[in-house]
This record gives sequence, structure tokens and C-alpha cells, in this order.
Amino acid sequence: MTPHETPRGPVDSSRVPRYAGPATFARLPRLDEVGTADIAVVGVPFDSGVSYRPGARFGGNAVREASRLLRPYNPAQDASPFALAQVADGGDIAVNPFDIHEAVETVEAAADELLGTGARLMTLGGDHTIALPLLRSVARKHGPVALLHFDAHLDTWDTYFGAEYTHGTPFRRAVEEGVLDTSALSHVGTRGPLYGKQDLTDDEKMGFGIVTSADVYRRGADEVADQLRQRVGDRPLYISIDIDCLDPAHAPGTGTPEAGGMTSRELLEILRGLSSCNVVSADIVEVAPAYDHAEITAVAASHTAYELTTLMSRRVAREKSAR
Repeated sequence: MTPHETPRGPVDSSRVPRYAGPATFARLPRLDEVGTADIAVVGVPFDSGVSYRPGARFGGNAVREASRLLRPYNPAQDASPFALAQVADGGDIAVNPFDIHEAVETVEAAADELLGTGARLMTLGGDHTIALPLLRSVARKHGPVALLHFDAHLDTWDTYFGAEYTHGTPFRRAVEEGVLDTSALSHVGTRGPLYGKQDLTDDEKMGFGIVTSADVYRRGADEVADQLRQRVGDRPLYISIDIDCLDPAHAPGTGTPEAGGMTSRELLEILRGLSSCNVVSADIVEVAPAYDHAEITAVAASHTAYELTTLMSRRVAREKSAR
């Protein structure tokens, strides 16, 4: 797309009911229908890295189905994201469910190809293992990136059963590989029991700050968003969201739920407070629809993806107007 082309938006719900037609994200066109996109929404149906309940391989399509209810104007950010930028559904990255090393390589290669077109990525997992290859690819384009990691868990453990690549280890590997800017890392929404205090000590040594779910409750979304903005500045920013950062009341459909989490309202408000940040790509992972009820988790994830897409669309528009 050139800066002067008009983006192709979602299917008109006044002509085709929301429950009809293909379930692309937000009923947007497929990537092969528009050729190139500013933001590509892609799925990674993979959950071979989970340590407890499986099922996140079905998360991407569940989020797409729930996103049928999204509309083209986002009043919370006063923006029409699909008019500001061309957003398209790039389908799924098909990965080997039996070989985690091959799967990681496949995700990385596919991300390289998509980012090489100039697109930002909005990735729908899948389990959190996929964050590592995505970060590798984003860092290859932008250099080491700032990271905001929304999660009940740290995901900076070393190994599980001797395995280095799991959904609990991606950010330790990312730090070790130098793809993260260790001056601008933060977990948000963490809570629950750990294996020991050393988990926190190791995490701090890697450069992570921590905003717990209790911090969000006590301090409020606006203050937390302000703290995160100051930590990140205008660095290229990757946002990784494990849906279990939300309390199980708001996201029961996930593999490792922890009591005492954020509300969906708090998560959305924090994201809206990051409008000045340079979000270069993002992911939402660990939606496991087999454990969901009335699409509670999928709806929360679809709205989260919508806010992230709006943040990126606004940034794309600003960059185009500056050319």
C-alpha cells in the first residue's frame, strides 16, 4: 500500500449479518485479497509447549469468531483503526505439533517474511512458546526491543523437564539471545505461588520490573499505564499478552489459571494508556476455548487484540503523515 491508498475495511454488517460469512479477525479482508497490509493478524495454532492444560492450538480461531462483534470505530481511542491502516487477516502459520524446535523455526521464518513486507504483526496463539521466535524476528528488524509482558506468570524459568523451549521459558531465552532491550522490560499482572524466591531474584537480574495484579488494583490503570510509558519511552515496543493475566472470572478458558487477576476493564484501560508508545508488533496467547464459558475468554481476547490493533494503526497513520 502507498500512503495515498484507501484501506479496505471489514464486511459491512448492515449488509451481511455478523454471524454470517468467513470468520476472519473483525471480518477484515484476507491478506491475499489486499496484497500487502500495514498490520497482519496471524494465527499460530500450537500448544505443544504447555505444562498443564492443552487446547490453546484452538485459540486463534476462537478469537476470530468472537471478533465478529467488533465494530470499525473505537471510541475509547477516538480512532477508526481499519481506516487509518490496512489491517488484514493473514491466516494461520502451520507448524509441526510434534517437533517444538521445528515449530519455533517455522514461526520465526513466517514472521520474517511478513515483517519484511513492512507489516506489523498481531499474532493470535497458541501457547506462549511462540513469543520467542516472534521476538527474534522483530528484533532482527528493529534491534533489541522493549517488552511489556502481561501474564500471571514470569515465563523466565530456565527449563521444564530439561526442555529449554516451553511456554514458561521464552523470555529467559530472549534475554539470553540479546533480542530484548533489558533497560525497558516489565511484567504486568503477575501473581500466585512460585517455586521459590529465587525465581524473583533471577527475573530481576534479567532486567524485568514487575507490576503485580495487586498493584493494578491498588494504584489504578492510569497510574500503571503512566509508569509503563515512562519505562518504555519511544523505543520499539513489543507487547505480549497471556490471557491468564486476567482473573479466571474474566478468562476461564486458559491453561494455567491463577486467582486474583486483573479485570478485562483494567487490561483494556492500561493498553489505551499506551497510545504514545511505538508498538511494533504484539501477540495474545493461551486462549484455550475448551475451558471457556459463553466465549468469555475469547471475547476478552478479541477486544484486547482490537485495542492493540488500534494502537498500531494510529502509529502507522502518524508515520505515513510524516513522510
